Amino acid sequence: MKRALSKFAWSVWTAAAKFFGKRYVAGPKLEDAMRVSRRLAGSGFASTICYWNVEGEAPRKVADAYETALAAITKEKFDCYLSIKFPPLKFDESLVSEVVEHARPHDVLVHFDSLEMEATDQTFGAIEEMSRSYARLSCTLPGRWVRSLKDAQRAVDLRLYVRVVKGQWNDPAYTKADLGEGFLEVIDKLAGRARHVAVATHDPVVGRAAIERLRKAGTPCTLELLYGLPVRPALDMARQLRVPVRVYVPYGQGWLPYSLTQARKNPRILWLVLKDFFTGGGLTDFGKAPVPAVSNSNRVEEPVFDSRTVKL
Repeated sequence: MKRALSKFAWSVWTAAAKFFGKRYVAGPKLEDAMRVSRRLAGSGFASTICYWNVEGEAPRKVADAYETALAAITKEKFDCYLSIKFPPLKFDESLVSEVVEHARPHDVLVHFDSLEMEATDQTFGAIEEMSRSYARLSCTLPGRWVRSLKDAQRAVDLRLYVRVVKGQWNDPAYTKADLGEGFLEVIDKLAGRARHVAVATHDPVVGRAAIERLRKAGTPCTLELLYGLPVRPALDMARQLRVPVRVYVPYGQGWLPYSLTQARKNPRILWLVLKDFFTGGGLTDFGKAPVPAVSNSNRVEEPVFDSRTVKL
């Protein structure tokens, strides 16, 4: 009976993932991500696009997708950069170097997303190697990893742009009950020292505290939100603080396998997806709050505030 129930629950999650997954990516193609980014730019938002590969996809194909995305970004005039993932490239630094070389002529920022903690040392190794010849690199620091405080120092030393997230993958050494506490500890480590910090959270309380601390220390910062998740409270906070907003826009067909893999490790993901759907959160909320404008370029800068309403 227990096995039958488990099998039934998994079949329900699979069906739900297929149905809801499209909410969390712009679409299967690069053109879908660029279309969303154009609409966001026209309403005052910056963006970052990332190809979400299918598990097992050849590293060469993933690198080609990143390079094609860079070519599309460089044709646009709005503020957009590329996010990449090192593990799908099988930690091949020659492929990363190719991607960076495609970014170099147009000075486009290349951001390294964070995945499992086990991949972090190799990811930072590649970033450090690439930073010897290219200054427009960025990394992610999860607040729920104890090691992130030391990684923050490394990011400062390498003059990296930084994105701080609460983090999806667990760290057994992390003992704090509140993920926001770890997030803000990383922010404090960067405040007054990092060249730019993206505060990547939909939590308006933690986001406000982070932005206020960074600004007090004179550190340029933006609020970064994930396409598809509820955004209204975070946008209200951004309007009040007059902070620029960037949206992370994934595309591809990799969400479903990714979600299934993570749901096996953490069944709570299913509940969060269902809750998000039935509470009506998502991209439509971008049309319901004034937001800061962004600079009309591919560079990450501190833009001028212009209260406009986003209409998608």
